[in-house]
Amino acid sequence: MRYALTAVLSASVAFTGASFAQAADLEVTHWWTSGGEAAAVKILAEQFDKLGGDKWVDGAIGGSGSAARPIIVSRILGGNPMGATQLNHGRQAEELVQAGLMTDLTELAQKEGWADFIRPKSLLDSCTFEGKIYCVPVNIHSWEWMWTNPNVYKEAGLEPPTNWNEFVAVAPKLKEKGITPLATGDGFQVNGIFTVLTAAIGGKELYLKVNKDKDAEAARGPEMKKVLQAFADARSLADPGYVGRSWNEATNMVMTGKAGGQIMGDWAQGEFSTAGKVAGKDYDCLPGLGDHALLDTGGDAFYFPKNSNADVTKAQMKLASMMVSKQTQVAFNLAKGSLPVRGDIDMATANECMKKGIEILKNPDNIIPSTDQLRAPDTQGQVEALAAEFFSNPDMSVEDMQERYAEIVETAQ
Repeated sequence: MRYALTAVLSASVAFTGASFAQAADLEVTHWWTSGGEAAAVKILAEQFDKLGGDKWVDGAIGGSGSAARPIIVSRILGGNPMGATQLNHGRQAEELVQAGLMTDLTELAQKEGWADFIRPKSLLDSCTFEGKIYCVPVNIHSWEWMWTNPNVYKEAGLEPPTNWNEFVAVAPKLKEKGITPLATGDGFQVNGIFTVLTAAIGGKELYLKVNKDKDAEAARGPEMKKVLQAFADARSLADPGYVGRSWNEATNMVMTGKAGGQIMGDWAQGEFSTAGKVAGKDYDCLPGLGDHALLDTGGDAFYFPKNSNADVTKAQMKLASMMVSKQTQVAFNLAKGSLPVRGDIDMATANECMKKGIEILKNPDNIIPSTDQLRAPDTQGQVEALAAEFFSNPDMSVEDMQERYAEIVETAQ
């Protein structure tokens, strides 16, 4: 989606701040509404309120990020900005930043030395426009995970899978017992499966060629065809009820033994944690689907829309500083299931799966940018729509999918 900023810019840059009941009330919009997410965002709110003076006013928006983002953008463009808002690392806010609608955090970032402790560097790069910083990264979320219930396999007389090929191979045995092999919902979840398979089956080089270099020849090549054949396998492993299912409902299917596994970002860990499940016992995790130890460094960042209320601006700076503090980074990410953006904090209490992620993150060669960082929202939307169409239509061939995908890559922004 491209935002028609030119027509509204003159009316939007001088925000009145009238939407705030008091200068110290800071409305924070986000789409963290599942059980695990709510527990994590509560930590941010409590930490902020403890600082004194200012107050976190929760502006949760139900649904997925793709549903929440247009609402967030509409408010900013309409002159009714929130005090702070969640967006993903990447290009989702680039036009708003270019139009001068976001608060410059550069002075704070330099004073606190964000560049010295935020890792990987690409996170802060995604917040930077023309040398100035406009957002604060709060976590590293990666899509490159599969979550399985080992007890489901053991009870079925099967060895729990350790990679994608094993997962596909034992799927028929689960089906015989009335268990869904792959739990998912539609929309962004299906697109996430496709993205993960691109890296896990195609490898890092292919992932970067099609997503970063916009290489249509690679998109039409044999390695990409293997990815799409794996995506077709995934299509056959989902149950018909996947349409309309939320991602956390799919996670619950894995927890309760109704499904063998789920390809989902590491925010799924927040759901396991809230339910009291133990990593390595009640659930297993396969980074890179067990084949490639890669993590895409997506995740969440907070932006602070401009306003004319000096007290609100001060509260914005206070919140931004708190979000990258050592105490907040530990507490928030342990609850969220994500990895911290700081490399200088003690995560000894992290669970087995988080420790796997932390270890992978230590090697820069294991890090790939998220598609949010590499593709414009328009292109993201086109790929998501195509992935959804393919997943829902078993009559659509791999060859047709590949050619249409290559055409998107050719014109990608």
